[in-house]
Amino acid sequence: MLSSLLRSLASALLTPARRSGTRGPRRYPVSDGPAPQQPSPGRSGPGATRDLSRAEIATLRPDYQPRPDGDPDPGEVVWTWVPYAENDGRGKDRPVLIIARLGEGAVAGCYLSTKPHSGFVSVGSGAWDGQGRESFLAPERVLRVTADGMRREGHVLSRDRFDRAVTAVRRAHGLRG
Repeated sequence: MLSSLLRSLASALLTPARRSGTRGPRRYPVSDGPAPQQPSPGRSGPGATRDLSRAEIATLRPDYQPRPDGDPDPGEVVWTWVPYAENDGRGKDRPVLIIARLGEGAVAGCYLSTKPHSGFVSVGSGAWDGQGRESFLAPERVLRVTADGMRREGHVLSRDRFDRAVTAVRRAHGLRG
């Protein structure tokens, strides 16, 4: 009886409170991949993560607006399925830094890697990586992500690291600041 009461109390204390009228953070295990036996959000259908066209990228208005409310917001790192650049149906569940809103429930972001490829920019380390490794943003590839295509929020990036990432994206695509 006492152990049951203690478990209930511990669960209540460790579960984040939900605000009325908002969707709470998605509750998935922290890992480097999708939950077992569940299709990865963002992999297919209307919420599928895809590359933005040059015309779509030209309309971006990056703006730092993180709100840890379960929805992807500029300044947050979220997890979603990212198709490989070859667009052959393969891909990987990855962290993505959201940089701008697109409208209709979609946002724009760039994926992160723990490998420092040529042209990538460091955004430091954060809670999105369970091992605390430094991550690097791929500024050449800007992706469309939807709330339904997002697996979970990972972390709010600091304003200075967000600004550094956005500067790299603007430079890679010839956008004005």
